[in-house]
Amino acid sequence: MLVISERLNGLFTAVGQAIDARDERFIQQHAVQQVECGAHALDLNVGPGRDDGPAAMEWLVRTVQEVTDLPLCIDTPGIKTMTAGIKACRNKLIINSTTAEMKKMQALFPLAREHDADVICLTMDERGIPNDAESRAEMAMLMITTAMEHDVMPERLMLDPLVMPIKAAQDQPVKVIKAMQLFQTLNDPSPRTVVGLSNVSNGAKERSLLNRTFLGMLMGVGLSAAIVDVQDADLMNVIKAGELLKAEKLYCDDFLRA
Repeated sequence: MLVISERLNGLFTAVGQAIDARDERFIQQHAVQQVECGAHALDLNVGPGRDDGPAAMEWLVRTVQEVTDLPLCIDTPGIKTMTAGIKACRNKLIINSTTAEMKKMQALFPLAREHDADVICLTMDERGIPNDAESRAEMAMLMITTAMEHDVMPERLMLDPLVMPIKAAQDQPVKVIKAMQLFQTLNDPSPRTVVGLSNVSNGAKERSLLNRTFLGMLMGVGLSAAIVDVQDADLMNVIKAGELLKAEKLYCDDFLRA
């Protein structure tokens, strides 16, 4: 499973302050820590409401890629900020994200083709996140077909069913799992899938326990990638155990260290 670190995000106070101050040392040390904890890719988000979004993202991308060659997941809803990050990126690139809004797809799929990027596709449109799994699958299919019209093949996409907080919408985790199952039927081979895992426990108690449990459930229905807190050692152990139980990695008695 592709493990994407969530921690280089301006929503975290210390990271946001470091971006404001253009503190290269802090950002680079933080990036290296994510790699050491087992990240396969790094999600970069400068945070919302910035007047300097494009400049901040360009700086963040350049700063991080000085210390790692891992794929960078450029995470922003702003087209200008996204474009700045993409143009600065030398590493393998993931665009995070498009929605099923035609305006967004027509802007981002050509960029993905031009820069040989993967794309995270959020199953929502201008009306918001659907309440049911079937509507999520319909939006996923629309994004797959629209991407192909722009010569971005399904294997470059990661479909995100959009995890919502269990504290506010307790019926949604089951619907996310059903959407994941429906996604498997949309193409052959099955499309890749991704979630922002920590959303499920937002505002709840025992966050790590909820995240770990939901991650195991999602892996059981074919989850391909997750944006997670790689500093949560117990959660990372769930990933290692899940990969063994799905026969994606060879068993050894010391598998947690291996």
